[in-house]
Amino acid sequence: MALAREESSPLFAGTAAGTLRLILYLALAMVLMVLDHRNGWIWRLRYTTSVLVEPVYRLASLPANGMRALSVAFADRSRLTEQNQRLREDLLLANAKLNRMAAVAEQNQRLKELLDTQRSLELNVQLARVIDVDLGTARHRMMLNAGARDGVKAGQVVIDAHGVMGQVVEVMPRSSLVMLVTDPDHAIPVVIERTGLRTVAYGSRDGDLLSLPNISMAADVHPGDKLLTSGLGGRFPPGFPVGEIRSVEPAGSGLFLEGRARPTADLDRSEDVLLLHDLAEPVGPPELPAPAGPPGDLAPPTAPAAATSSAAPAHTTVAPPAAASAASTPVAQP
Repeated sequence: MALAREESSPLFAGTAAGTLRLILYLALAMVLMVLDHRNGWIWRLRYTTSVLVEPVYRLASLPANGMRALSVAFADRSRLTEQNQRLREDLLLANAKLNRMAAVAEQNQRLKELLDTQRSLELNVQLARVIDVDLGTARHRMMLNAGARDGVKAGQVVIDAHGVMGQVVEVMPRSSLVMLVTDPDHAIPVVIERTGLRTVAYGSRDGDLLSLPNISMAADVHPGDKLLTSGLGGRFPPGFPVGEIRSVEPAGSGLFLEGRARPTADLDRSEDVLLLHDLAEPVGPPELPAPAGPPGDLAPPTAPAAATSSAAPAHTTVAPPAAASAASTPVAQP
């Protein structure tokens, strides 16, 4: 071990041999620098060495690059998922707003039609909103958000922009119940617009249709004929659309024709309706006031004025049987 320690000498020892070794190394370095500067040999050597060493560098950096790529991929996936969720929420919100705008536009259109109906006919009406609809097999009713405190009274006619819907049958303080024209217990005097034939349209249990069971066999009635309110009975003002004839067939008894009509009013779609305050005048002459004077005094039978006033009512109060029956049952089916 001592000999080995003595034999191992530093690279540049402070002896003559060390000095010569240093000079030799310096000369070799200068020669290499000159050759590299003139011929580029060292550059070629470095280039070749880098080509051989570069795969080693890539292999050594592969785990770090893989981890970095995985972190970027997971980060991008999370960011994309979040962006997709946000875009999906924005799309749902935009669709909801669009649907709401469409519903509001449709509601505004219906209100405009109601206002146009009011202005064109110069009606004294009251706007009400439908809050409930019952279109069962036994009854066709709807509830309005206007009641006695809003001036609603039983018997008021309810219409929309297309025609007659029904009439108020029950009034509560803040709401009112309306019997629709298709209710099985409802009847409305109508007239066929084309021919002027008067009849009565009843509600039916067959859905949203009106029944006209008492049409004469010789009557001129065809599908497509319009039904209007006739004004008989004094409940419904004349001239309002009621329905349109869809079919006319012989009744089961064979004595009459039975017509089926579809109401012109949007019974199952209207959200806002109008309550009429101006009802039609009752059919027949107005009632005469009682004669003035003390009790027991009778007007002379030969007085001209008394004869005229008594003769006129006696002549005009007689009504045809069909009109009388129609006027007596404007609401309930006999």
